[in-house]
Amino acid sequence: MDQQSLAKRNLAIMWFANFFVAGSMTMVMPFLSLYIETFGNFSDDFVQTWSGYTFGITFLTAFLVSPIWGRVGDRYGRKPILIIAAFGLGTSVFLMGEVQTVFQLFLLRFIMGVFTGFIPLSQALISTQTERGISGRVLGTLQTGTVTGTLMGPMLGGILADTFGYAQAFQLTSVTIFIAGFLVIFGLKEFRVKDDENEQESYSRKEVFTFILKQPMLISVIILSMFIQVAHFAVQPILALYVSELNGPANIAFISGIAFSITGLGNLLMTRRWGRLADKVGYEKILILLLMAAGIVYLPGAFVNEVWQLVIVRFLLGVTLGGIIPVRMAYIRQAAPINMQGEVMGYSTSLRFLGNVLGPILGGVVAGWYSISTVFIMTSVMLFACGAILLFIKLKEDHANSSMHSSTKHSTS
Repeated sequence: MDQQSLAKRNLAIMWFANFFVAGSMTMVMPFLSLYIETFGNFSDDFVQTWSGYTFGITFLTAFLVSPIWGRVGDRYGRKPILIIAAFGLGTSVFLMGEVQTVFQLFLLRFIMGVFTGFIPLSQALISTQTERGISGRVLGTLQTGTVTGTLMGPMLGGILADTFGYAQAFQLTSVTIFIAGFLVIFGLKEFRVKDDENEQESYSRKEVFTFILKQPMLISVIILSMFIQVAHFAVQPILALYVSELNGPANIAFISGIAFSITGLGNLLMTRRWGRLADKVGYEKILILLLMAAGIVYLPGAFVNEVWQLVIVRFLLGVTLGGIIPVRMAYIRQAAPINMQGEVMGYSTSLRFLGNVLGPILGGVVAGWYSISTVFIMTSVMLFACGAILLFIKLKEDHANSSMHSSTKHSTS
């Protein structure tokens, strides 16, 4: 099988693997707090606090280990790491159905974070087998698998919990993660394209840091990964409260579910299109456009009076945010040598996970001190500011390149 056919097959395999893993990871979200209530006669404050701890600890662990997995993948290949991640995740989720105390659940969620890099690792793998000129479209296609799983997961998780019980829902959920692992074992054939015949086979950690620090745009894209996630996750824990303010208590769970999921629908519709457009006009330009557009469309969320208005805002947010992950990954694919891609992406992924932890905390604090509307204003400003920073760095780089080109041309003549 030639490399082009192999790349297409690997993309299809990882699409389904990411669909299963993303769906499984979100299946348990609707009933995590309800599961904690079954361990004893706890107060509402206790349940809410430990729901936050057990949810956030997974991302905190992932923040710590993501660069390590990225570096190991660069050195030894990503297929073995994907297999370890899949079976580590599956085992962790299965054992969650066997726990008897809140602390045991917390501990398993902590361990689960070690293996949570399956989807970022799959993005790194597909990136390293994709030519630079089409990486936006390819990574956008891969992202649709993740988004589709994320959309379907909470609904299927709720059905499983209602039908079989919470513990059994965890165990049934683990089956789909194991399926993803077997897809990788028996279907995936790893290879890497070569950008340069003279490229080094491996890079030390110091060489990777030195390379990143010499490129202001690359540093900015990596660091802004955290702020994008903070802005996106800040409103998540309080969305149902905002829906209740706008609509009252009637059908609160159903309407909140729509407001939550509609962002994923906008993401699903546009992620591949943004990737394809970025391949043509440039990854930095589309990143700047998407960040500024996300900041603009998020702002009206602070001033809505009806739930349907909030749903429209959330949909438009999904449309704009839908391209940021694949375009950001495609930019790293373009900017970094192929044999350090995993570690560079690992740093970006690590900061994304940190943003997942900080976002809900910041959103809750701001909503408590001021109002939920203020959270929308804050996230709008944050997203727009991220776009403005990238624009400033882009213009500065273009000016420096133009001056260098003029200087070289003048000296030659």
